[in-house]
Amino acid sequence: MAEKKPIKITETILRDAHQSLIATRMTTEQMLPIVEKMDKVGYHSVECWGGATFDASLRFLKEDPWERLRKFRDGFKNTKLQMLFRGQNILGYRPYADDVVEYFVQKSVANGIDVIRIFDCLNDLRNLQTAVTAAVKEKADAQVALSYTLGDAYTLEYWVDIAKKIEDMGATSICLKDMAGLLVPYKATEMIEALKEATSLPIQLHTHYTSGVASMTYLKAVEAGVDVIDTAMSPFALGTSQPATEVMVETFKGTPYDTGFDQNLLSEIADHFRPIRDAALESGLLNPKNMGVNIKTLLYQVPGGMLSNLTSQLKEQNAEDKYYDVLEEVPRVRKDLGEPPLVTPSSQIVGTQAVFNVLMGERYKMATKETKDILSGKYGATVKPFDEEVKKKVLGENPEVITCRPADLIPDELDTLRKECEQWSQQDEDVLSYALFPQVATDFFKYREAQQTKIDPEMADTKNGNYPV
Repeated sequence: MAEKKPIKITETILRDAHQSLIATRMTTEQMLPIVEKMDKVGYHSVECWGGATFDASLRFLKEDPWERLRKFRDGFKNTKLQMLFRGQNILGYRPYADDVVEYFVQKSVANGIDVIRIFDCLNDLRNLQTAVTAAVKEKADAQVALSYTLGDAYTLEYWVDIAKKIEDMGATSICLKDMAGLLVPYKATEMIEALKEATSLPIQLHTHYTSGVASMTYLKAVEAGVDVIDTAMSPFALGTSQPATEVMVETFKGTPYDTGFDQNLLSEIADHFRPIRDAALESGLLNPKNMGVNIKTLLYQVPGGMLSNLTSQLKEQNAEDKYYDVLEEVPRVRKDLGEPPLVTPSSQIVGTQAVFNVLMGERYKMATKETKDILSGKYGATVKPFDEEVKKKVLGENPEVITCRPADLIPDELDTLRKECEQWSQQDEDVLSYALFPQVATDFFKYREAQQTKIDPEMADTKNGNYPV
C-alpha cells in the first residue's frame, strides 16, 4: 500500500458555507453550542471569521465580531482558527492605509486567529505584501490565496510564476481560491502537480459546488498531492457552498488519504446544524435555487453570489427579461476591464456595469464610479491592458491614471480614525470596526450603549437633559 498521506480538512460551516447559502446570517449563539464537539474532529483549521461575517455581524445581527472571535477562541482549544482577508481592502470595500492593515492583522491574531487567508481581487501581489508581512510578524500562518479564473492570460505558466513570487514574498502557504467553481477535475490534477513542483509551500484548495464538479475536483486534487481541502458540514454544503465534509471523509476512507475522522461525531455535528438550515428554508432566507447546480457558471464565469446580485438588480428595474443579455455582457465588460477574476469587489463592479450597458442600450453610456476607479488604476494592476476605446469613453482624453500601488497614495489614518470614534470606543478593536464600516459601526456602538445603559438614545430629550430609562 502507498505511503500514508492523510488529507487535511478546513471546515467552512462557521463562515463561507453560511455566507454562500444564507447571506452570512448565522448568529454566534447558534454556533457556540457545537464548538466543543467540532474541536474534537481533528480539522486542520476551522474557518470562522473574516469575509462578510464582520459586516453582517455589525449590520444585521447587532453583534460585535471581535466578541464572536474571542468566544470561538475560548471554545476551540485544539483547533486552528482561520479568517479570510481582502488584502489592502481588509474586510471592507476600499484600500486602507498600511497602518490600518497592520493593526487589523495584529488584533486579529491577538484575539485568536491562527491562519489568515489573504487575497486580492486582481491578484495584484503589491496589494498583499503589507498584510503578509504583518501576519508573519505576528507568527500567524500567512496564506496567500490566488483568485482562480479562466481567460487568455491565465495560463499554467501564469499560475506557476505567481506561486513562486508568493513564496518569495514570505507567505507560509498558498491557497487556490476557486470562488465560482470553475476548476474542473483533470485541470485540477495539472494545476496542483505544477504548483507542487514550483514551490515548497503547502497547497490548499478552496472551491464551490456551484457548477456541480467540486467533489470530483477535490478527488483529483488530493490524488495530485494537494495538502488541504475546504469542506462544509452537509446541512450547509453543496449548491453555492463547498462539498460536504462527511462525503469527502468517506471518499478517502481506507486509502492512503484517510482523514481518520469519526463519522459518528460528524453526524452529531450535522444534527446541530440541520434545524438551522430547515428554519432558513422555511423563512425564505435560504433560497432553494442556491442549492442546485448551475452549469452556466462555467459558461459565464459568474460566481453564485454575483448571480443573485444580478437578478435582484434587474428585478428592481423591472427588467428581468434582460437576464441573459446581461449574462452575455458580463464576459465582454470583464475583457474591457483587463480580464480580472470575478470576486469581491471586482465581480460587483463588472456585474453592475454590465447591467447599465444593457439597460441603457449603449455600452458605457453611463459608467459607475467603481468602473472609473478600476480604469484609473485605483484597484491595482490587471493582468491584461484595458480596452483603449472604453477607457477613452469612460475617462475622456488624457485621464489621470496611477501605476503605483494604490495604498502608496493613502497616508496613515489610524490616529484620525481614533479621534473620530473616540466617544463610542470601549475597546482597542472598536477603531477597526469603525475604519471598515463607519456608519454601520457607529449605529452598532449606539445600540451597544443602549443595551448596556438601558437608555435608548432615540428617546432622549437631549435639549432638556431628560433621559427616559
